Parts: sequence; C-alpha cells; structure tokens
Amino acid sequence: MCGITGFIGKGNEDTLQKMTAAVKHRGPDDTGIFFDEQKGIGLGHARLSILDVSAAGHQPMWSSDKQIAIVFNGEIYNFQELKTELKAHHGCRFESTSDTEVIIYAYKVFGEKCFEKMEGMFAIAIYDFPKNRLILARDRAGKKPLYWTLTNGTFIFGSELKSLVLHPAFKKELDLESVNKYLQFDYVPTPHTIWKNVHKLEPASYMVFEAGKIRKAEYWLPKFEETKLSFAEAKKRLGAMIAESVSNRLVADVPVGVFLSGGLDSSTIAYYAKQQSKSKVKTFSIGFQEKSFDESNYAREVATFLGTEHYEKIFTSADCISVIPEVLNALDEPMADASIIPTYLLSQFAREYVTVALGGDGGDELFAGYPTFQAEKLLTIYKKVPAMLRSRVIEPLIRALPSSANNFSLDFKLKKFLEGVNASNSHRHQVWLGSFNREERSQLFKPEVWNRLENNNEFEDTEVGPLLYQYERTYLMDEVLVKVDRATMLASLEARSPFLDYRIADFAHSLPYDFKIKGFKTKYILKKLMEGKLPREIIWRKKKGFGMPVGYWLRGPLKELMENVLSKENVKKMGLFNYDYIAKLKSDHYSERKDNRKLLWNLLVFGIWWNKFNS
Repeated sequence: MCGITGFIGKGNEDTLQKMTAAVKHRGPDDTGIFFDEQKGIGLGHARLSILDVSAAGHQPMWSSDKQIAIVFNGEIYNFQELKTELKAHHGCRFESTSDTEVIIYAYKVFGEKCFEKMEGMFAIAIYDFPKNRLILARDRAGKKPLYWTLTNGTFIFGSELKSLVLHPAFKKELDLESVNKYLQFDYVPTPHTIWKNVHKLEPASYMVFEAGKIRKAEYWLPKFEETKLSFAEAKKRLGAMIAESVSNRLVADVPVGVFLSGGLDSSTIAYYAKQQSKSKVKTFSIGFQEKSFDESNYAREVATFLGTEHYEKIFTSADCISVIPEVLNALDEPMADASIIPTYLLSQFAREYVTVALGGDGGDELFAGYPTFQAEKLLTIYKKVPAMLRSRVIEPLIRALPSSANNFSLDFKLKKFLEGVNASNSHRHQVWLGSFNREERSQLFKPEVWNRLENNNEFEDTEVGPLLYQYERTYLMDEVLVKVDRATMLASLEARSPFLDYRIADFAHSLPYDFKIKGFKTKYILKKLMEGKLPREIIWRKKKGFGMPVGYWLRGPLKELMENVLSKENVKKMGLFNYDYIAKLKSDHYSERKDNRKLLWNLLVFGIWWNKFNS
C-alpha cells in the first residue's frame, strides 16, 4: 500500500516534496517524485513494498519508451493473468515482477478500458505524455481513497487531503452542506469533502484531465438480477468464491496475517486463509479491560479451533485514550466512528509481525448483518400496534429508560429504533446509523446557519439503489473503509478485504433477500455455509461490534478534552453552532439523564478537526 499525490499546473518541486512527505506514513519504504517545470507536472509516491520489494518496483514508474508514467496505491490481484495476456497477445515485455508495471502496459494496450480488466483495490494516477493527459481511477468498492480539486487552472490530487492542502493553490473554504451531512451521517459522503470544491473520486470511476477540462466515466456497474440457484447451490458457490478471493489476497512478497475479532466475518476469512495458505496462518486480536467491549475470548476460541498462530494483546482505557489525539489528527476531514481507535491499536500490534492483514469488512453490508436489518423487520410488527398505545405508553416508557454506557445497551438500541420509526423508507437506515437527526440539527446550528441548510436534502447521496447497495456505497465506503484505510495506513500496514471482490459483491446482489436474512437471523447464508467449519457458538452468537466505552470516557478521562474543544469560546469561534444546545447535551450526559455519547463524540471529532485547520 502506498500514498500518491501530484498536480498539473502551477507548483514547484519543493511543494511536491512536501505533498509527498505528508503521506509518507502510507509508504515508509521508499519515496519518489517526478517534476517537469516546463510542463507543470508533478507526481509523488510514498511506497509500502508488498510485491517486488526491489528497486524495480520504485515509483513513479515509467513505460520503457518513457511515454507513460504512473503512481499507484493498491494491489491488482489478477495482475499475473493480465501480464500473461499482455505478453502472449500483445508482445509486452516486463522488467519487474510488480503489478504497477502491468497497469502501465494494460493502459498502453487497452486505453481507458484497462480498468475494467483489473480486480483489486486501487487509486491510480497515469500521465500520458504524448496526449498531455492525466487519468485518475478508483476501485469498484472505493477501498482506496483519491481526492482532487481544480482551482484556477491547477489540478491537484492525492491519497489524503493532507497532501492537497499543502499546495499553495488549495483553498481552505468550509463546505457548509458537508458539515450538515457529517452531523447526520458521521462522515462526509462521496463525492463531497469538508472543503468546498474539493472532491472524492467516485468508486468504479475514472476521470481524465486534459486541456484544462475534466471528463468522468464509470467503468463498472453492479448487477442486481436475481439468481435462479437454489439455496444449497448458492451456498456452495459462495464458499468457492470466498476461497478464491482469500487465496488471491494471500499473495505477497512480505508476511501476511488475518485480523480476527471472533465475529463471523473475520472468522470466516481466517478459516479460508487456513485452507488456502501454504504456511501456518498468523491471526491477530486485541481485547479491552472493559468486559462489555471485550471479545478477545471469542477470537481465542476461533484461533484454537482453527490452529492458527495467534497473537493477542489486551489494552486499558488509558492505552486507548493516549492514541486519540494521534488518530484523530490523521483524519483530514471529520469521521466519527470511534472504532478507528481500536482498529489503529490492532493495526499497530499486527504490524510488529506482518505487513499485510486480511479482514472481514463487507460481510455485514453484502449479507445483511447489522441489527438495523432486524430493526426493519421489527418495525413492520411495531407499526401494527395501535398508534395511541405506541405514542402514549410504549414510546414514553422507552424514552424514560435509564441510560447505560455499555456497548449497544438495550436503552441505546430502543431509543435509536424510535428515531427511525417515522422516517421515510429510503432514509430510515441512515437515521438509525447516524447521529444528529434533522430536528436535532435545527437546534444545534445557529438560526442564520440553519436557514441556509434546512431546505437541502442531506440524503441526496444515499439514494443510490437497493437497500444493501446503499450500505455499500455510503456507510461501508465512507465510514468503515475510511476507518480501516486511515488506521492501517497510519501503522504502515496494508489491509485486504476478500468479501469485497466485485464478483462476490455481484453474486451477493443476485441472492434473494431471504437468503441473507431469514426471520430475524442475519447473514443466514454465510452462517449456514460456515456450519461445521467454525464453532457453532461463534456462528450464531449475537453481533457485538468493535466498540469503545466512549460514554464512560466522556464523563471521565475525556471530559477535560471535550470541555476544551467544545468550550463556549471555541464554539463561538466556529460560528456555526448554538452553544446553549451543546451545553445541554454535555450536562445531560454528565448527569446520566441521557446517553449522548454518539452526538458528543461527533461534535468532539468535528471540533478537533476544526481546531487543527484553524489554529
């Protein structure tokens, strides 16, 4: 895995050096830049060596005729097949064993259609010198980040916003609509960023910058045609596809391991890694002293059952809190998933032993694994209860439940459920997953700010197709995968997600919904697939999630930080929010009248980000 950056237009070599250094954590093994002052072209690359760790894998990399240059972040899992095709049918000759060189010649032979042929995770920048053309491309699932902006004729791009902001042409202008969306979703949805006129390239897309103009196109669209396969046939095919995907992702010239939480998804990946690996599989898990949040015993059970070489580390609250400034500082725009903290600790721990780790990301979104899918079924039943009984008895009782700071406590789930009861079908899940609903934001923002926002549709970016695909294109891509990318890259570790092979995604899209959730049993086909392969209690246990005791921390060890970041003086400087409303959120949480952990963490993350860029 690597970091890429660059610009076309105004700029100098010193700027390019600084932009590349800003993503050095993504690739600590090597750095390379190319700068042509006459053409105004800068390309920067920070390398984490995974395939062909020799100097032959250095980037920027060039075609043999020096007409094509590339900087690339990611892995192309089918590069050997592509290489064979390019050699046998197109006479291409290769000087390295890297997948980067294969991309160059795939582009030379197939042009912009080359991206359709690639299976992997990637953010690619290709400069075509004869055509004076820059091409950017991003993988189908949006696993690898790619940001861009065009300002006064200068085009700037990079793996992370921190490199873009170092270019003198970059304009730091807050995008108010993105702030509004962040407060709702806990992240800024693609293609937006927290900065005005700065964008994320959409997944499964490429863009061309040529003669000062931008052209974008999609190279892949998901398929949703329902399969005619029986449940037994579908289960068998799914197992074969996961096995192949895991096998492809075990290929590396450096040590590879598996993140193992003890949940179904990571345990499934660990099982297939054991089946496909030629050596003993290394698995990694972490635990916490707070029992409500600790799952290390499940990971240990799976590791013992599978016979992996297991590594485990238990962390205290102090350990977690100590890395919060470092982790949140690594976020170039606010993203309020607190599980980025343990994900970073796990990545840092695993990096002591391996350079690549496989994980179970994507299983919940493809196979309906979240409690929100159970909530949707419960809602159908709930709405049959007479409205008067709901409004006068049930809902007041739920709202009166004492708050608990435990992980996914009953009161938290029930109160969150009520938030989505009256939401529209297309927005309900976003309300359940997110933080500040519309009513809360109308109180949070200052009146003059809310007047500019209240008529906007904050859900416009989530209306992208069937429910599970909405999860893939929103929550998974812009929260889960961002969390994993930033946490692993901060530890200079590459994370791979076998479930997110696009062929598995297409197959999952084709499955009838009741193959995925049967009654209230989530991920049904995956659970049935793993029967006999994993301990039964692991397969059928309740989902817990990779949580953190944020509720406790905000009343204790994080209280001072929150009071500083969300002080009356600092909130006034922001010029966005009604401090009295924030003060009430804090007071209610401190006194345990309400569990406001999700709302306060969202605001704390935003405040830390705001301070960083306005200090």
